[in-house]
Amino acid sequence: MHVTLRGARLVDATMDLSRGDITLAGATIQSVDEASSAGGVDVDATGALVVPGFVEVHTHGGGGYNLHTTKVEEVRLYARWAASTGVTAFLVTVVGVPNSMPDEQLRTAVQAVEQYAPDCGAAEPVGIFLEGPYINVKRRGAHPSIWLRLPNEPETEHLLTLTQGHLRLVTLAPELAGGEHMARRLIEAGVTVSIGHTDATYEQTQQAIGFGITHATHCFNAMRPLLHREPGPLAAIVQSEHVFGELIADGVHVHPAMVDMLVRMLGPERTIIVTDAQAGAGIPNSTFEFAGQQTHNCCGAARLDDGTLAGSVLTLDQGLRNILKYTRVSLSEAVGMLTLNPATSVKLAERKALLRAGYDADLLIFDQDLHLQATLCRGEVAFATDAWRERLQGV
Repeated sequence: MHVTLRGARLVDATMDLSRGDITLAGATIQSVDEASSAGGVDVDATGALVVPGFVEVHTHGGGGYNLHTTKVEEVRLYARWAASTGVTAFLVTVVGVPNSMPDEQLRTAVQAVEQYAPDCGAAEPVGIFLEGPYINVKRRGAHPSIWLRLPNEPETEHLLTLTQGHLRLVTLAPELAGGEHMARRLIEAGVTVSIGHTDATYEQTQQAIGFGITHATHCFNAMRPLLHREPGPLAAIVQSEHVFGELIADGVHVHPAMVDMLVRMLGPERTIIVTDAQAGAGIPNSTFEFAGQQTHNCCGAARLDDGTLAGSVLTLDQGLRNILKYTRVSLSEAVGMLTLNPATSVKLAERKALLRAGYDADLLIFDQDLHLQATLCRGEVAFATDAWRERLQGV
């Protein structure tokens, strides 16, 4: 079945066409800005904005669902909810557990990735993100000390074996004993290693980047601060042209002025917008669980009982609007921060995050006020407003 969206504004990280056509052939994009010669369904998209689906590399859940779980069905339910926020691909985030490795949660994540059906009409779990337990106790944030572990060679091999090639991203404090060896081994295995929850100095961060770290977990948060005489990790990250930096664009974790400052320093081509969201995202005034800890959706963020920030309640569609409000980037640059940049960092950019022939048909349709109207995951309608569901009948 061929489907053509006609007359839409088409925007990705590499282009901004004021009016064009995009044709889908099943789960992939067949052509962009070309009339389809094949029969199929034509959809009038005049006045709409079409962009690639968002790639979420750092989230703990949303819609009442946790990704750190031992229930595959909970990941599936999250994937259906996430599509309503513009997410079409995501990493299943696993954190620590008391006094051991989170083996059961990692096994569940592997099952969720391997059992994904392209025609299910839900966001795709494209791999696993392990945030901790190899983090510095001084910068642990909402991660209890009892979760934390020191890197070691046997555990690294166990982690790689257990995740069966699906581990894509690991947060690591490289200053920990054994941190360099673990980082090098993970990188050798094709895993992207991210500096985060770290007390590393500027010099230690430079060294870590030298042995292969290419990603930074939620810049500013849970790391040594940027000071004029002690620049800390952020200065080294900014100075390294191949390192991507995550940014929680909720206006709470990072002040909007500092959001703008970081984007200017990193450049829009190296900034990755993430939510770091918790299960309470999308559910105002809710109380929920973060890996066994009671957490509250309060004042625009997720907080533990003692007020500690424990992630956000941001959704990526709001993140797009926020980054355009807080900074001076173009729409194309903003879209790239939620699509191509994360996809590139975790090695998915060969099939996702661009409006290009041969790429996965992961598409978002917005109105002119940047409110999400429909989400297509691998060519299947996963979310639509009533008006757009009617337009997309037969897709």
